[in-house]
Amino acid sequence: MRDAPACLYTGAMSATPRLFVKADLMMDGPVALDTEQGNYLFRVLRLEQGAPVRVFNGRHGEWRAVIEQKLGGKTGLLRVTDFLRAQGDLPDLHLLFAPLKKTRTDFVVEKATELGVTVIQPVITERTQTHRVNVSRLNKVALEAAEQTERLTTPQVLDPQPLFQSLQSWPKIRALYFADEAGSDDHKPWGGENGRATTFPKVLEGKTPGPSAILIGPEGGFSESERTLLREQEFVTPVGLGPRILRAETAAVAALTIWQSRLGDWQQ
Repeated sequence: MRDAPACLYTGAMSATPRLFVKADLMMDGPVALDTEQGNYLFRVLRLEQGAPVRVFNGRHGEWRAVIEQKLGGKTGLLRVTDFLRAQGDLPDLHLLFAPLKKTRTDFVVEKATELGVTVIQPVITERTQTHRVNVSRLNKVALEAAEQTERLTTPQVLDPQPLFQSLQSWPKIRALYFADEAGSDDHKPWGGENGRATTFPKVLEGKTPGPSAILIGPEGGFSESERTLLREQEFVTPVGLGPRILRAETAAVAALTIWQSRLGDWQQ
């Protein structure tokens, strides 16, 4: 690949359509549009030949291109014209979550993408609401969120697997924080107030950035056997997310926000 020229990125570019593409990106290089991208540019946005488009592929940074050809209104060809931003690295943060109903699962994947997660792993727990996960569709949700939020990469959404299996193959170098909202009193709703985990911000005090993951359970929380199993793992730390019981999708957003604000790229 030819050396990239100086960065030309400005805030004015934010109004220009932005696409994730698979092609290698280089000065004057061609980028073929698939039918979905062609439909978006030509039929939804009604762009014509010569209109600017921003493109990224997760490898070569972000570039400006122009529409060089329209082929039947359904597809076309772009031509790369200017380098905009260099490829950078996101903090190494994974999200594990128990799948929810369709729209709420979509919400979790979308917001995890916006919040800089690199890998999204659905996990099946004892109280998981649904075991049917359309991974292909969720990867599309993640791609569209990346296009809209100025990310230069798209997170990978993995096939769902049982929680126990995830723990068995866990790399010990990656810290796992699991949202444990329950107390220790079996006779009170959600275990009462005693025995609750230390709040996430306090847990992260004094820690340095490193490979991390956040685990969010299903509505109804983890079973007692799952909580016991998690707490037995040396790489796992239970964390609390405040005085109120949060819905699963809210807990995911809250936990990711806390981590990014303490150990992630929000401090840059």
